[in-house]
Amino acid sequence: MDFMRLLKSFEEFLYEIASWIVFYPITMWRTLRHPSQMMRYADAELLDNEADQYTDTLSPPLFLLVTLLIAHGIELSFSRQDSSVALSFLSTDANLLMFRAISYSIFPLLMALKLLRKSKTPIDRKTLRPPFYSQCYLAAPFALGIGIATILIRTGTDIPRLAGLAVLLLALAWYLTIETRWFRADLGISTIRAALAVVVTVCEATAVVILCGVFVVYGMPGKTG
Repeated sequence: MDFMRLLKSFEEFLYEIASWIVFYPITMWRTLRHPSQMMRYADAELLDNEADQYTDTLSPPLFLLVTLLIAHGIELSFSRQDSSVALSFLSTDANLLMFRAISYSIFPLLMALKLLRKSKTPIDRKTLRPPFYSQCYLAAPFALGIGIATILIRTGTDIPRLAGLAVLLLALAWYLTIETRWFRADLGISTIRAALAVVVTVCEATAVVILCGVFVVYGMPGKTG
């Protein structure tokens, strides 16, 4: 009996993993083509029963996680791990992926918190989930763009570095533009105020990620020397 339950669980797990091959590109395409609609979709799906949520896409947190896995795989294929990082907590793929997942979740988390604070909505687990989920849809293409840009910039040759810089600027411009539109529509404020709120939040998130990175590399056990 236990074996049959284990076999059934493995069957469901295998189907879920295989379905990502279909639904991941669909989710990415929809997010790139209609980002605002996907953010509204993320909010609406949370109102359904759990079994009926995100049946034709990946859920936002899973979409972000799979994107980070893909970006990590691309990095492993085209670059080598920096020797200074190899001495730290981030020397293993599992730890590096965990750090990146936490780092890129900071962006949707701070964006969601900023939206709730500016709309004067009480912050709790129930009110935070919808904006966080919707923000994860935007964070995934942004993370992929940053990852690809970083790989190109680190190649050491001029043309890939320029291409990497272009990808970096494009990803940042896309993210800031969509976020500004979202803040403006959701909060009913001017474009300038929305853009300022977005830029400040991105800077705050970047600062938190940098501080976490410094702590992990230099403050965690495992660093030698």
